[in-house]
Amino acid sequence: MSFRRVNIIILVLAVALFLLVLHHNLLGLSSLLRNEITDSGIVGLQPIDFVPNALRHAIDGREEEIPVVIAASEDRLGGAIAAINSIQHNTRSNVIFYLVTLNNTADHLRSWLNSDSLKSIRYKIVNFDPKLLEGKLKEDPDQGESMKPLTFARFYLPILVPRAKKAIYMDDDVIVQGDILALYNTPLKPGHAAAFSEDCDSASTKVIIRGAGNQYNYIGYLDYKKERIRKLSMKASTCSFNPGVFVANLTEWKRQNITNQLEKWMKLNVEEGLYSRTLAGSITTPPLLIVFYQQHSTIDPMWNVRHLGSSAGKRYSPQFVKAAKLLHWNGHFKPWGRTASYTDVWEKWYIPDPTGKFNLIRRYTEISNIK
Repeated sequence: MSFRRVNIIILVLAVALFLLVLHHNLLGLSSLLRNEITDSGIVGLQPIDFVPNALRHAIDGREEEIPVVIAASEDRLGGAIAAINSIQHNTRSNVIFYLVTLNNTADHLRSWLNSDSLKSIRYKIVNFDPKLLEGKLKEDPDQGESMKPLTFARFYLPILVPRAKKAIYMDDDVIVQGDILALYNTPLKPGHAAAFSEDCDSASTKVIIRGAGNQYNYIGYLDYKKERIRKLSMKASTCSFNPGVFVANLTEWKRQNITNQLEKWMKLNVEEGLYSRTLAGSITTPPLLIVFYQQHSTIDPMWNVRHLGSSAGKRYSPQFVKAAKLLHWNGHFKPWGRTASYTDVWEKWYIPDPTGKFNLIRRYTEISNIK
């Protein structure tokens, strides 16, 4: 009798212990799911439905989400952080950042995003698979930075933001001074999958790049000696556009198979060398120019005031820089580098790396080290 009672007690205790362990594990799983979301290739390190208390009064279920896609590479991570911070602090809209990176950068990015100044943002970290680019890139040592996989993330927006009907893409070397909602509300004409800022607009000065010719028309990007290019009947003098900031209608993008079209021209370039040998800008520009020839809308030029990184000197007045909605340091001289211009404007939004891996390069730092 007593032996049977002992067995029952042991059984009850075992069941209780099992339920306790199960409860603990379920709590742990719940906590994990609140901080990580896995979604067919997308790894979110903070839940997409997270509504920070600081913005609760400005966000309700009826307000449209604004997806902003930014590529975040390890060696330029400080740029992405500054861009995110500037966007978040200049809007009350429901912004969700899709931060496209490689696997080995995700932990670094996550730790930076946990900074007190960034805890209110809503984001997903998206792993970009370089295998997508196999057979589509022609090795060119002169291209350097623009040959890195994340440069081409903009070609795959419907994959990166699968549920959105519309999205904004922007490079990591920008600072936003206006309300991102205004850019998001850029009207796109029927049948247009994207809106860009044209290089002939009045806000950005025409630039000559090391003998490459004018960086504001098609001939600066495409080799018009090639028969395949000539057969397209695109005027060489057509004004080009900058792909570093654009608004995309993803419904139209998918309907027209824009990604497939871009990949087609990437492959053809590998086979036939269709891009200009003295390429005036990023290697991502030529296929976009072809696919969107006379088939794109335009954004307000003040939403892509660029060429701040084309030289170490200052090309714009302080008043103009202050009035710009978005500043873009495209070119060799990045705002986190040694000889950049307008670094004071950029540093206003920069948040130091808590891990210490990313550091600004400044002349006065070098001088102090010498002393």
